[in-house]
Amino acid sequence: MANLDQVATRPTRRPLLPEWLRETNSTYAALAALLLLAIYNALFTPNFLTAQTLNVNLTQVATIVIVATGMTLVIATGGIDLSVGSLMAIAGAAAPLIFLSGVPPLDNPIIGNTVAIIVPILIAGLFGLFNGWLVTAFRIQPIIATLVLYIAGRGIAQVVTNGNLQSFKNPGFQYIGLGRPLGIPFQVILMLVIVAIVAWAMRTTAFGRYVLAIGGNESAARLAGVPVTRIKRAVYTISGLLSGLAGLIVIAINSSSDANLVGLNMELDAIAAVAVGGTPLTGGRATIIGTLLGALIIQLIRFTLLANGVPYPVAQVVNAIIILVAVYLQRSRQS
Repeated sequence: MANLDQVATRPTRRPLLPEWLRETNSTYAALAALLLLAIYNALFTPNFLTAQTLNVNLTQVATIVIVATGMTLVIATGGIDLSVGSLMAIAGAAAPLIFLSGVPPLDNPIIGNTVAIIVPILIAGLFGLFNGWLVTAFRIQPIIATLVLYIAGRGIAQVVTNGNLQSFKNPGFQYIGLGRPLGIPFQVILMLVIVAIVAWAMRTTAFGRYVLAIGGNESAARLAGVPVTRIKRAVYTISGLLSGLAGLIVIAINSSSDANLVGLNMELDAIAAVAVGGTPLTGGRATIIGTLLGALIIQLIRFTLLANGVPYPVAQVVNAIIILVAVYLQRSRQS
């Protein structure tokens, strides 16, 4: 039997690659999968290499990426946010109430539309802060804390609209969903700007290092002087703000707001994009670019299956299998 001293001093096996390179490898793997899907569609899917197909896929994935970017920050701290879809519904319900109210000075198109964009996003951010407060002040598990607004949030949106469909035609407000500067969908520009800013913040700022430190070992981070409570509340607030923006984009595209449907199942799409993109659901690491690639992979798989005559329910099953494989690969890399 081995001597205890020998066991205690036996060197632990170190991973072959440093952490930053392993993260890069996971991003490259997602990029390789996306390129393979694109090549397959270019060869076998009619009309894939057209501007219209590109615009369709990018506009369908833009809101998912925006929400998933906030979700990535939350998951990186070891949390989860199930309320993002409900917060989209709340923001989507609030905006038409503002610009359709006709109350001075909101009857001015510029003022009304500006307030109708800013206020709903801030409301969603405050609800996100509420999630963070529940997690930090009462030590409630994030899945339970955010389940509160997952259930109640959509009810709040239905109450403020009396359960009615709000239809409108407001070109100024709808620019965030239908605008095309230089032929590029405006929501795609928003998506890329948000991804770039958050990716930069996670790589180069103290905020990004704090987020990863909390997800890696919260107790050690707290002892090291990391403002754990403040950072956790910040990431849930950011998740709420981005969810509110996504909700406005959805209603702008649809020219209507239905509290029953806006953001429905968005939390599942966002979590799936994060998982497929290579961010471990246990926290401690995050790749924003990977989340973007993960969302694009899921969207392109869905498009590929539907374009080749595969029924939508079957496409959903395939997506579920892909998520399962992604999570399994994450566990393999961690071990």
